[in-house]
Amino acid sequence: MQLYSTNNPSLRVSFQEALFKGLPDDNGLFMPLEIPLLSDGFIKSLPGLSFQEIAFEVSLNLLGDSIPGSRLQEIIERSITFPAPLVQINKDTYFLELFHGPSMAFKDFGARFMAQTMSFFNRDEDRDLVILVATSGDTGGAVAAGFHNTPGIRVVILYPSGKVSPLQEKQLTALGGNVTALEVTGTFDDCQSLVKTAFLDADLKADLRLSSANSINIARLIPQSFYYFEAWKQLNDRQRHVVFSVPSGNFGNLSAGLMAKKWACPYTGLSQQPMPMTWCPNTRKVGPIIHARPSGLFPMQWMLVRHPISLVCSTCIVPRGTICVPIL
Repeated sequence: MQLYSTNNPSLRVSFQEALFKGLPDDNGLFMPLEIPLLSDGFIKSLPGLSFQEIAFEVSLNLLGDSIPGSRLQEIIERSITFPAPLVQINKDTYFLELFHGPSMAFKDFGARFMAQTMSFFNRDEDRDLVILVATSGDTGGAVAAGFHNTPGIRVVILYPSGKVSPLQEKQLTALGGNVTALEVTGTFDDCQSLVKTAFLDADLKADLRLSSANSINIARLIPQSFYYFEAWKQLNDRQRHVVFSVPSGNFGNLSAGLMAKKWACPYTGLSQQPMPMTWCPNTRKVGPIIHARPSGLFPMQWMLVRHPISLVCSTCIVPRGTICVPIL
């Protein structure tokens, strides 16, 4: 598997390099050079597959020989250990429950897969790997739980003071061990800016083996695509048009859904639902985000992101026919 930078399409790196580096030196994002289609046979067999079997086939299709199949199977078995049930509300509406992981956030899928993947590649390293992550609440808790007590890896979490819930703050600060939480005066965007600045600091990177666990890391997007296939498989009537309505803060979940679509997940479209105060451009237009308004106060702070950097991923992979409806 090879990846490129969204700021430099000619750049090529391996999955392992993108996993540990987190961000390219040009301040872009790593994206797969190719997103190969899954076979028709696999799509037809979805109703009879377990969640772990789906996760293995989807990740193997993208990663290729980046991880041996037997080890990839172990990673899946250790990370996808909780369900993603589809609950029917009425004839036309379902909820996909993504809160059954250890931190009760959908980001548990990505964090646990990433922790196991990094542990595999990090097994022969002499120096500790330092995971630097910004959180608006749920990412930090999922990363803390996913990486807790992982040998050879330390986690540093930046979170905005007074802008996470009491439960989330306990998830960030109570584990100890290899997990350190730092309270930052400011907003989530300030925390995210500090993380990106750290990754562009050559002196800091010379002293520390830095990596990221935010949605900017490709190893977060891959496992978040698993549950789109899992959701479709659970539908009673799979002949109808299916549209996923995705609450979007930093757009990582949306990007994962678009990747699943490009892999041939048989849903009709996506409807992105940003928070009412979140600024974002039309996702059909590829271009720079120019004037993102500063963050303000909102009851759901962990969903309030003024500058959704994963939107760049979305604009790189929007497949034809996918419905992307920004609600501003």
